[in-house]
Amino acid sequence: MAKQPTPILSARGVRKTYVFGAIPVEVLRGADLDVSQGEWVAVLGSSGSGKSTLLHLMGGLDKPDRDGGTIRFQGTEVATTHGARLDLYRNREIGFVFQFYHLLPELNVLENAMLPAMVGHWFAQFSGRAVAARASASALLESFGLGHRLHHRPAQLSGGERQRVAIARALANSPRVLLADEPTGNLDVKTGEGILDLLSERHARGLTVVMVTHDPAVAARADRIVKLTDGRVEDEPPTASKPLKDNE
Repeated sequence: MAKQPTPILSARGVRKTYVFGAIPVEVLRGADLDVSQGEWVAVLGSSGSGKSTLLHLMGGLDKPDRDGGTIRFQGTEVATTHGARLDLYRNREIGFVFQFYHLLPELNVLENAMLPAMVGHWFAQFSGRAVAARASASALLESFGLGHRLHHRPAQLSGGERQRVAIARALANSPRVLLADEPTGNLDVKTGEGILDLLSERHARGLTVVMVTHDPAVAARADRIVKLTDGRVEDEPPTASKPLKDNE
């Protein structure tokens, strides 16, 4: 039997408990999720089911409970990584897209999109990187139809435009995996479809996407749907055959 390739991102037996006052609330109860290179996985679940928690753990924004399972990126443990190595993982390997955009209001569109390139200490040492980062962010924003908005502030943009800026920021360092937390949750249906089209285009180029949503219609855009119920992940039965990509 052929050996299965190592998932690019894997959560195994993950548990996460939060304490509200004196009351512990177990959000994840042994969640498992393997994501293959180039796959688009949708995690479907109701509000409060732990979808965002799972995404934050896989992206290194939070830690599981003590002895609460493993998070691995290309076979390397993430949950026990700290300091500069964890910063590098979050900055270079993972792109984050959130429901509420999280753009910095004092920065313009171009400056927001450049943020990931500005974070690393190497940026301060090599001024040439500023020029390269500006050119790369400008090209990315132009490809998203925002070339005329580079010097506008977030408050001057529509919701769909803000989310496109957020996606450009997430892709600024060419991450291997994009983690999207309800990326259409604040948008009307038509605008949300445009955002999903944008993600589909990047996915077709080989980007691995993990997206959490409460909306089955949004989840249907993915290659595979899993459902988060009672703190555990369950595979959803396929509802229709998706057309194969050209390289499949």
